Amino acid sequence: MRKLLLVLAAGALALTGCSTGSDQVDVNNGGEFRFVEGTPRGDVIPPDERAAAPEFSGTLLDGEPFASDELGGDVAVVNFWGSWCGPCRVESPEFQEVYAEVRDEGVQFLGINVKDTDQLARAFEERYGIEFPSLDDPRGEVALAFRDYPASAVPSTIVLDRQSRVAAVYTGAVEQQDLRDVLGMLTAEED
Repeated sequence: MRKLLLVLAAGALALTGCSTGSDQVDVNNGGEFRFVEGTPRGDVIPPDERAAAPEFSGTLLDGEPFASDELGGDVAVVNFWGSWCGPCRVESPEFQEVYAEVRDEGVQFLGINVKDTDQLARAFEERYGIEFPSLDDPRGEVALAFRDYPASAVPSTIVLDRQSRVAAVYTGAVEQQDLRDVLGMLTAEED
């Protein structure tokens, strides 16, 4: 009976997202991530209520510099993930499938790898065939820049419109069809 309860508890944890449990990552004290429930479909923000995404920069896992202004003019999917996060193992390959479908349609994907070592993050990308770039954010500083949105939860996804405004926010794993739907809506919007 005890083994069954442990298996059920582990399964419940795998179905939820991982989070710091607060609205921001405490980078000075090595903020910890834990599991929380996610928003099943996310929040899509009407165009007249969208706010500009914060600016950020850093180094990609391949060693190249990156600045958020490189996303401007395209719809962008910004996904916060970690190799240690169970739901990310399901979501990341699905994101890769959607990325392969839309990358030539003015849509960029950017992973933000948090609380990971470079070696574990690159091994995760290789294992799951991830082709879109990921920013190395071991201290959670980019997550902190997005503190007005639930980026402290991992996985979480923030979708930007062509004006680099936050158009949709998902806490927890995103269903592929939900992501396709919001990307279809945003790519159809006039500039």
